[in-house]
Amino acid sequence: MAFALTIGGVTFLLAVIWGSPLIESMRRLRLGKQIRIEGPQTHLKKMGTPAMGGILIVGWTVIISVVVNIVQLVKLQEIAESVVIPLGVMVAYSILGGIDDYQGLRQRPGVGMLARYKIWYQAAIAAAAAILLYLLNGQRGFVAVPTVPVLLDIGLWYIPLATFVITSTANAVNLTDGLDGLAGIIAATAFAIYGVIAFMQDQQFLVTYCFIVVGSCFAFLWFNAHPAQMFMGDVASQALGGALAVVALMTNQWLILPVVAFVPVATTISTILQVASAVLSRRFLGRDIRPFKMSPLHNHFVVIGWSETQIVQRWWLVGMLSGMIGLALALI
Repeated sequence: MAFALTIGGVTFLLAVIWGSPLIESMRRLRLGKQIRIEGPQTHLKKMGTPAMGGILIVGWTVIISVVVNIVQLVKLQEIAESVVIPLGVMVAYSILGGIDDYQGLRQRPGVGMLARYKIWYQAAIAAAAAILLYLLNGQRGFVAVPTVPVLLDIGLWYIPLATFVITSTANAVNLTDGLDGLAGIIAATAFAIYGVIAFMQDQQFLVTYCFIVVGSCFAFLWFNAHPAQMFMGDVASQALGGALAVVALMTNQWLILPVVAFVPVATTISTILQVASAVLSRRFLGRDIRPFKMSPLHNHFVVIGWSETQIVQRWWLVGMLSGMIGLALALI
């Protein structure tokens, strides 16, 4: 744990140095955020803010993880399972998210890649990761259930369930990325919780990996704190969600992921309820009935008058408390 925490701190120090040059580079390349007119009107002032700052998170996570695991490869020969799956998922989702961001900035301003196409790419990445986890993980097809003293073997059902977990978590964190500092601080908290769980299981790489991600997120948050100098973008939000799900699966503690990541889950549910209510009420009642002023959930509170700082700080409190509850479930 001491090594992992140290590496996390070093990651922050190295990454934060490159924040300002990255912001300047994105400004020169005119990678400024396009704001959708149907969003909160208070967000219009964010127009033009550099929008692919998540490169800072993914880039430094990959660099530091590879350096650390070169040493582990020489000493322990554990690089295949420990690096390929979580880092591979992070990089794959980052590339997909980067394409989405680029289309949203240049080709379809404010929209990006069409959801009906993106979901299939996300599912393909998740399915490949699920198969690798099943084949390479020492405890293939197993899941930990709170209060049950042994791991349960679910066999081949593991692959479709793991695919769903990875895809849904990637999208959940993506939806959470809507306010200054929100997605970064929620993701960092969740990775810290799973870092502790991995430590209890003596999975040294996962411990180190989790805190490398925490350090990278903190470096990004240095520039993303309100008022944000740069935004995360899909280039990192999808990548963080997918990688978090893989870490949860590698610890076998993926049933508690909705608790640890309660804020992204609540954000996703609010969006589903908003869309479903609008469609069903128009079809059967002839009028538009929606449970929230606007979705995702954080936008509802923006519309009713909460400040971004209030929402982010309170969501962080909820994220820490849900993480503590999730950790407790992992211990029983």
